[in-house]
Amino acid sequence: MDRLTRVPVREQDPDKRNKNFEEVCYGYNHEEALAEAKRCLNCKNPQCRTGCPVSIDIPAFIHELSEDNPEGAAKELSKYTALPAVCGRVCPQESQCEKYCVLAKKGDAVSIGKLERYAADYAREHKLQTMEVAEPNGHKVAVVGAGPSGITVAGELVKLGYKVTVFESLQQAGGVLVYGIPQFRLPDEVVQSEVQKLKDLGVEFETNAIVGRTMSLESLRDEGYEAIYLGTGAGLPRFMNIPGENFNGVFSANEFLTRTNLMHAYEAGYDTPIIAGKKTAVIGGGNVAMDAARVAKRLGSDVTVVYRRTEKELPARAEEVHHAKEEGINFHFLTSPVEIHADEDGWVKSMTLRPMELGEPDESGRRRPVPLEGQDFEFEADTVIMALGTSPNPLLTSTNPDIETNRKEGIVVNEQGQSSVEDVFAGGDAVTGAATVILAMGAGKQAAEGIDNYIKSKQQ
Repeated sequence: MDRLTRVPVREQDPDKRNKNFEEVCYGYNHEEALAEAKRCLNCKNPQCRTGCPVSIDIPAFIHELSEDNPEGAAKELSKYTALPAVCGRVCPQESQCEKYCVLAKKGDAVSIGKLERYAADYAREHKLQTMEVAEPNGHKVAVVGAGPSGITVAGELVKLGYKVTVFESLQQAGGVLVYGIPQFRLPDEVVQSEVQKLKDLGVEFETNAIVGRTMSLESLRDEGYEAIYLGTGAGLPRFMNIPGENFNGVFSANEFLTRTNLMHAYEAGYDTPIIAGKKTAVIGGGNVAMDAARVAKRLGSDVTVVYRRTEKELPARAEEVHHAKEEGINFHFLTSPVEIHADEDGWVKSMTLRPMELGEPDESGRRRPVPLEGQDFEFEADTVIMALGTSPNPLLTSTNPDIETNRKEGIVVNEQGQSSVEDVFAGGDAVTGAATVILAMGAGKQAAEGIDNYIKSKQQ
């Protein structure tokens, strides 16, 4: 057995998948998962755990798989995460757990993410309930937002015996997992299966409930909720503030992905069409930019990603960039738009791009792009998608000014997720701004512990 080479994962052919919304990666089958699990050295001092924001006992669940016990592996995972099938698909393992795998020093890290996905999918396909819960403790907690951090808080607290209700503004639970990540990366049925597991344990989900509009934090307190968790995400898109951003055919990536994902705009018969022109330019270089570009490609457009730094500085996962290139996405590095132009009817027809060069590092540690004046050129495009990140939506904090926020509208919390209002906790993108799913989950776990400690302290 070759311990230094990972078992490859099967994927859809690039020239077929770029025309459909079916999942790109097929994942491991039984034989492949068993062989990959047996590569794990089961280290006595596993460094892989240090790279996991939710501290999964990685060697323990992989050991169960190596012993041909996928049910045991799923139960081991459920001790630490409410979303294993999600994490196995969208977590940046290469920069987290797999980065610290001992085998990576001389060969390939163990494919931790694909093994997590296999164990979680096995549990879903065999309809196993792998989470164990304590007896009801008589305490109620409200969670605002059914995204990854909110779902994590609900999962952690229901295990401790709390009565948890999750309030979601959209018609479907999942948050960014359902409106922001395309079907070909994270199928909707996978997310809904994870949500159903929590429903089966007693977590209630109220959709179409806009806390801050249709109900207030005070009304939740009046209903007997002893603590409130705000996991409202970062749904406020950023723009460049350049001329022409208001023309027809300019989208935020949020709108573009929400329409195609949650509203099924890509399916015939739905009343939520999305326009993908003949030539689409996606501005940005993160995972959301890759998602928007790959969706536009599937809708029949010739797509170019415009990024103001070089490929080396792309913040998107290497796997997502690789998949985008395989699917025929073009890249225009070291350029940035300075103006968008429209035809006489107000529809986008082109952009003016300005070349850039890299200067000294900025606060992110990446070299700052510096414009090269006098070298502008025109780039034809009839659709422009701005994928420049998002900020926390200020709806709740604007109606509750006693909740302290920072200059970027993020909620200020302590190390246990507690805000300036003692019974209000927060985490995920509502605190940090747009970040990864797993970091939101890590914040949710910390906040759940904080909520538990807070409620217990009130009983003393």
